[in-house]
Amino acid sequence: MAHGTRVFLLAAALTAPTLADASATGSSKHVRATLAPEVASIQPGRPFWVGLRLEMEKDWHTYWKNPGDSGLPTRIRWTLPEGFRAGDIRWPAPHRFPTDPLMSYGYADEVWLLTEIRPPAGVVASVVTLAARVDWLECEQVCLPAKAQLEIAMPVADAPPATGEHAAAIKSALERVPVTPTFTPKVTASPAELKLQVVGAARPREAYFYPGRAGVIEQALPQKLRRLREGFELLLPRAVNGSLPRRLDGVLQLDNAAFEVDVLIEGAALAGAPNTAAAPAGASVATLPLALAFAFVGGLVLNLMPCVLPVLSLKVLGFIRHGADGRGPLAHALAFSAGVVVFFLALAFGLLAVRAGGEQIGWGFQLQSPGFVVFLAMLFLLLSLNLLGVFVLGQSLSAAGNLASGSRGLAASFWNGALATLVATPCTAPFMGSALGFALGQPAPVTLLVFSMLGIGMSAPYVLLASSPALLRRLPRPGAWMDTFKQAMAFPLLGTVAFLVWLFGRQVGIDAVGWLLCALLLVACGAWAYRRAASTAGPRRALGLLSASAFVCAGLLVGLQQAQATPQKGARLADGWAPFSPERLASLRAAGTPVFVDFTADWCLSCQVNKRLALERDVVRDRFRAKGVVLLRADWTLRDETITRALAEHGRQGVPLYALYGREPAQPPRLLPEVLTPGSVLAALDEL
Repeated sequence: MAHGTRVFLLAAALTAPTLADASATGSSKHVRATLAPEVASIQPGRPFWVGLRLEMEKDWHTYWKNPGDSGLPTRIRWTLPEGFRAGDIRWPAPHRFPTDPLMSYGYADEVWLLTEIRPPAGVVASVVTLAARVDWLECEQVCLPAKAQLEIAMPVADAPPATGEHAAAIKSALERVPVTPTFTPKVTASPAELKLQVVGAARPREAYFYPGRAGVIEQALPQKLRRLREGFELLLPRAVNGSLPRRLDGVLQLDNAAFEVDVLIEGAALAGAPNTAAAPAGASVATLPLALAFAFVGGLVLNLMPCVLPVLSLKVLGFIRHGADGRGPLAHALAFSAGVVVFFLALAFGLLAVRAGGEQIGWGFQLQSPGFVVFLAMLFLLLSLNLLGVFVLGQSLSAAGNLASGSRGLAASFWNGALATLVATPCTAPFMGSALGFALGQPAPVTLLVFSMLGIGMSAPYVLLASSPALLRRLPRPGAWMDTFKQAMAFPLLGTVAFLVWLFGRQVGIDAVGWLLCALLLVACGAWAYRRAASTAGPRRALGLLSASAFVCAGLLVGLQQAQATPQKGARLADGWAPFSPERLASLRAAGTPVFVDFTADWCLSCQVNKRLALERDVVRDRFRAKGVVLLRADWTLRDETITRALAEHGRQGVPLYALYGREPAQPPRLLPEVLTPGSVLAALDEL
């Protein structure tokens, strides 16, 4: 049976996984799991190893931390006594399981996955229980998910612990964990491959590199070993449409020795964007100048995206008012542009810092946090109340540069630019997706340069408007009508608040929405109390300001408390759509089934518009059915590293992204535009 078929059968088994009773040992249909400590007792403050032993029936296997082109890694979720800490899994070097055209990494027969447990210095109990929920995928001709709840009770003693019955097996397993090499590998990048070079070591008979993450190299393609005068090099084919990371990490197997590799990739900037040797036209960008051009155009188009439109009112109102400002419109436009560019750079620094810590995030990541959605809803409510005249910020705050259009200072223009960028981050405009995919796979200076160009493109229309007297003369003259206009512009902002409340409900559930509305009511009371206090003096003013602060803080606390509710992602899928997973996609492709993948998020207004105007149209649905296309939806509303990696494999770092796979398994997907029309989808389907 084809490997794709056995992965497809995983879906049928998901509804009935095996769950063993809590004990040191649990079994599924084909794998026996045992939790085995290194020691017979625990000494406070002294770390020790606990091994998860997986014994597999003949011809069955489980998976490594990077399962390769299909599969799922084994997961251990620890429940430990207070003060105890568990380290990361120490994985032995994996084996290869090739099934053309896929390559998987994992273990057969038996494997020990080791975790270091660190007890605190003071343990009061005489006996403690270590519990672990273990999930794994076991595969042969079919793939079956399994899980077990394992527990071990261990005595606590001040004396050094005695050797446990599993100590020898754990020692042997530690010897199979890849070690730090004595040599220093070097990795250089070219558009089609990565060269891993080792100087000062003899050439091995066999060499293979297991990448620590997917989407960096083509795992199913052969790796070429070449002899050098003073060592050897291993040629690794780059993944088609895969983003190039700053570092290459994984396991280098040299004959019978395994080494842990984590090395900086040299020449990444010269190598360009993801390898597009077999990618469709327009799928990615390949040079820095082209990436900068895409970023500039993407920034221009970003002004027209649905998620940015509510903030346009602040910009337009500001340009109308600036005609009476002594500094002139151009100064305000430049300040606005500075706010846009600085905030884009701040986002770039944030993304680089988090990714340097090993996290997988992408464009718009902040709206994957319900807490940030709460903050943004309250901010937009305050802005709209300010425009409606419910409260007016004092001169001290205006001097510092507030976000309201009532302030005419350059600082206000700067912060309006930052606000516009903040709201723009959920959207990926045309041309922008490829530029972002390029930027986040490059060294930090290149990333910052591309993000700066995004900001320059977004702010360019306003600098052009402010620098042209002819265009400025076409703007309405200041007058009494501006107060009415200002108040009217509060309603798009209130509409944004409504959208954010809806998004919050999609993330954490309808019950939390009621509490968020109460929190917004408290914030509104605080704004009203601030206005009342501002018209008084003395103790009454101080009491009023204290009351206003208390209302706002109470609202913020209530909202953030509800943001901690259990996420509700995955409970809602439209008819005809199935949830995305790499395994399901690989299975369908191996079977020659055409697939359409919608990478989307509830906070992405562009995605919602595309659904309503294109994907949910009857004529498009009918064509999908007529062509036999399976519809998969990759919901990125909440953080999902699997979807983040899948986006990176296409050279993208944000949504929307639409990938149409044909019937030929080896054929790369066609990436549709970020702005869909029924015609563009139908045309792509007709080309199947």
